Amino acid sequence: MYKLVKPFFFSMNPEKAHHTVTGGLHVFNKIWGSKALLKSLYSVEDPRLETKVFGLTFKNPVGLAAGFDKNAEYIEDMAKLGFGFIEIGTVTPKPQPGNDKPRMFRLVNDSALINRMGFNNQGADVAAERLKHLKDRNGLIIGGNIGKNKVTPNEEAVNDYIYCFHALYEHVDYFVVNVSSPNTPGLRDLQEKEPLKHILNTLQQLNLEKASQKPILLKIAPDLTDSQLDDIVEIVMDTKIAGVIATNTTISREGLRSDAELVKEAGGVSGAPLTKRSTEVIRYLSEKSGKAFPIIGVGGIHSAQDALDKLDAGASLVQVYTGFIYEGPGLVGDICKGILKRRG
Repeated sequence: MYKLVKPFFFSMNPEKAHHTVTGGLHVFNKIWGSKALLKSLYSVEDPRLETKVFGLTFKNPVGLAAGFDKNAEYIEDMAKLGFGFIEIGTVTPKPQPGNDKPRMFRLVNDSALINRMGFNNQGADVAAERLKHLKDRNGLIIGGNIGKNKVTPNEEAVNDYIYCFHALYEHVDYFVVNVSSPNTPGLRDLQEKEPLKHILNTLQQLNLEKASQKPILLKIAPDLTDSQLDDIVEIVMDTKIAGVIATNTTISREGLRSDAELVKEAGGVSGAPLTKRSTEVIRYLSEKSGKAFPIIGVGGIHSAQDALDKLDAGASLVQVYTGFIYEGPGLVGDICKGILKRRG
C-alpha cells in the first residue's frame, strides 16, 4: 500500500510531506475502527519480542527515533504502527522556530535525507502537558530527548538540560541527552570530555535525588574518532548513566551519489549512508566496554537485516526514522518478524 502513495508524498517538499502524513494519520485515527485496522496491518505482537533494558520492559525492541514527533503530538497514532517505544524531541526549554526553510532535503539516489532543522520545537512545557494528557499508553515506553536552546551559550548549557529534565521527569520513561546534532552551532563541542561529564553528572545527581530514577542515555555522533569513542566509554562508566544511542546524523558526504547541488546543502545526513558507520560505532562501543552498558542502535535501518546487524553488533534496541520514511510503516513489522524468526 505504501508503495502506491509514496510517489505522491515524495513529490512534496519533505517537511510538508511529513506534516501531511502525520496530520492525515491523526485524522484517520479518529474514524471508528481505524486504530484496530492499523494494528492488524502493522503490529506484530508476541511475548518473545519483549525486551528488558535498563530496568524497563519494551514490548518489542523497535522504536521511533527522536525528530519525528518533536512535540509529543502523534504518540498514540504512531503507536498503532507497531512501535515498542517512541522517543519525543529534541525538546528545549524555550520554544524555538529552528532554522530557515527549506531545511530538509531528500537524497533519493542514496535513500537518505539531509536535515538542518535546528531543534524546532514548542518547548519542554508544551511537550510535558501533552504527555500528561495521553489517554492510551498501553505499555508503550516513551523517551524524552533533550537539548539546549540555540541562544544559550555552551557554558550555560547544563541549565537547559536541567530545565528539560525537571519538565519531563514525571511523563517519560527515559531521557536522552542530545549533544550530537550538527544543526545547533557549537552543540557538538559539548561532546568533549569535560563539558559532557559536567552535564551528565549534574543530571545524574538530580536523578538520584528522586524517589525513583529514570534511565539517562547519551546520543552520540557517528563522526567521532576511536579516541573520542574511548572517551565516551570512560564517561558512561564514570557518570554511571544507563547507556548510549548510536548514532545521530553525519556531517560526512563520502560516497553520496545524489545531485551534487543537493549534497552540498548544510545539515546532517541520515538514512542508508549511515548504515555501515553506525553499526561500526555500536560494535566498537560494545567491544571496548565489554558490553558494560546497553546501546540503542539507530542510523540507516532500511530492512530487517539492517536491524539484526545492529543487534548482532551489540545493540539491545533499535530505532528507525529515515528508513521508515523510505520503506513505509511495514518496516517495523518486518524487523519484528526478522527477530522472531531468529529467536525461533
